[in-house]
Amino acid sequence: CSSSSCYSENLVAAQKLVYEFNPQIPIEKALTPPSSWYTDPSFLALELHRVFYRSWQVVGYTDQLKDPQDFFSGRIGEVEFVVCRDDNGKIHAFHNVCRHHASILATGSGKKSWFVCPYHGWTYGLDGTLLKATRITGIKDFNVKEFGLVPLEVATWGPFVLLNMGKEAVHQEEVDSNVVANEWLGGSSEILSINGIDSSLSYLCRREYTIECNWKVFCDNYLDGGYHVPYAHKGLASGLQLDSYSTSLYEKVSIQRCESGSTEGTDDTHRLGSKAIYAFIYPNFMINRYGPWMDTNLVIPLAPTRCKVVFDYFLDGSLKDDKAFIEQSLKDSEQVQMEDIILCEGVQRGLESPAYCSGRYAPSVEQTMYHFHSLLHCNLTN
Repeated sequence: CSSSSCYSENLVAAQKLVYEFNPQIPIEKALTPPSSWYTDPSFLALELHRVFYRSWQVVGYTDQLKDPQDFFSGRIGEVEFVVCRDDNGKIHAFHNVCRHHASILATGSGKKSWFVCPYHGWTYGLDGTLLKATRITGIKDFNVKEFGLVPLEVATWGPFVLLNMGKEAVHQEEVDSNVVANEWLGGSSEILSINGIDSSLSYLCRREYTIECNWKVFCDNYLDGGYHVPYAHKGLASGLQLDSYSTSLYEKVSIQRCESGSTEGTDDTHRLGSKAIYAFIYPNFMINRYGPWMDTNLVIPLAPTRCKVVFDYFLDGSLKDDKAFIEQSLKDSEQVQMEDIILCEGVQRGLESPAYCSGRYAPSVEQTMYHFHSLLHCNLTN
């Protein structure tokens, strides 16, 4: 069948699965989404088109675009993108695809004066303009202005660079950060700002993990209100007052807070500091702010049962030369990630078992997870 008819058939099949979860049932009585939400290929295709391609997505950091001619590239679902800062300092984003025969233009990150297609040498400016089309003598009805790179809507908020693939980028320049704050963060934007989620920290490093689970399994694990922490993260649990866990819900954001359980070193130079804030920004971005640290977790679907999680670490500038502190902190963080990977991959195997369909929520701690599933249901039915 044609790709369009296949997509239509898959869409119908996936939409039937959406209605197997009912967000109108209160959390005390509700069943969790069925396992098919985490295993069915057609469901992931629906999520990409209804959720990921229609919302603001964090794709990088302003630190990656400090200077003119800086760029970075990436992929979400089927969308290849490249983001750059032109010679005038403006940030642009484009589909990372040559208009000639669809070759990928740029890979990785770095600096470029222009983008040259590695296939046939077509060349584009950092503003997306087609500068050179090689060996086109004899071509007819060709308008250079119609063959520039296809733009994407780009914005920044704090240290984050975001793309919105569902909106046409008419002016090919950055969207006002206040507009982004309203659309992306809603009523939580001010709360996040005053809790130290801003551009004041120094970017440190990145870690990437490929995990054999559906992208939502990782999100669910994050959103259980600390439920799993005393069982799976005993080292982390010893440094937190788990009975202080609290949650707040906003339009597309949920915030979990927890105080440190350490009796010494609880000022903000200790790794965990005196308190921790964990913000989940729908659908797939997490910000963890604790002590002098901020780390972010970006979950990117790769397949129905595989995802990539990108961890980026930021640190108070006064500590960026403290190698021993940084090494130990990253080691502690890595331990937690390894423990979570084991959990998530185990859950995925269980979701694929014929013995399981749906589960139940723990109402006192899993409100944020229920909120996430309800938002997803809303997007998938509209």
